[in-house]
Amino acid sequence: MVQYIAVAFVGVVAFASLGLTIAAALGVIPWLTLPLTFGELAYPQAGMFVQITLTGLLCAMAFMIPTNARVMKLEHSHRRFQLTMDDVARAYHLCHTADRAGLFTMSSEFDAVRERLAYLRDHPDLAQLEAGVMEVAAQMSQQSRHLADVYSDEKVTQAKNFLAQRQEEAERQQERIIEALHACTEIRKWAEQVDLEESVVASQLQQLDEKLQAALPSLGYTLEHEDEEEQVQNVVAMSKKPAAE
Repeated sequence: MVQYIAVAFVGVVAFASLGLTIAAALGVIPWLTLPLTFGELAYPQAGMFVQITLTGLLCAMAFMIPTNARVMKLEHSHRRFQLTMDDVARAYHLCHTADRAGLFTMSSEFDAVRERLAYLRDHPDLAQLEAGVMEVAAQMSQQSRHLADVYSDEKVTQAKNFLAQRQEEAERQQERIIEALHACTEIRKWAEQVDLEESVVASQLQQLDEKLQAALPSLGYTLEHEDEEEQVQNVVAMSKKPAAE
């Protein structure tokens, strides 16, 4: 942490010193004033030379910051190296995905692990991982190759297509059921309307029968009802009109 703070401080000071020196050279701000004497000899422009010298030194140190940062990063990675589960999981996921896609063809255990390890070493997203992490991920992928075969991309695609077809068939059946329900509702309403119309017709026939029964006796006719074999039949018995006295 102290090294990072020191590097950042040198960079900030070098940038600020370079800005001040350029501004002084352009006449925006005055140069640094430093009363410097050597014996009886005075140097009135000593401040300018000191400022330019310090600016050059700081800029030279700033140019070394990228190299120093790379060295510190390398030292830090070597000091903090360990098999983290995140790195192993990431490498295993990539290897298992490739296995599901059918990229690995070796059948023996040794050849399968070597094939997976070569794939992980050549993968661009795993360039920063250590060899131990890749080896562990390759071994895990080889042990789970049965799962990769069972849940391969081809089989998963076939299962998804089958489920999609079943879903489409279920939706079609649902549409047919809805149409059938609409048809049943329409038929029920139609039947109720027919029953209503039949009841109206029956009521009108009953009224007509009553009117006939009331009108025929005055004309000398009679209307008789007989029941045969549980069916109602209306028989009109017409008698001869009696002679007038």
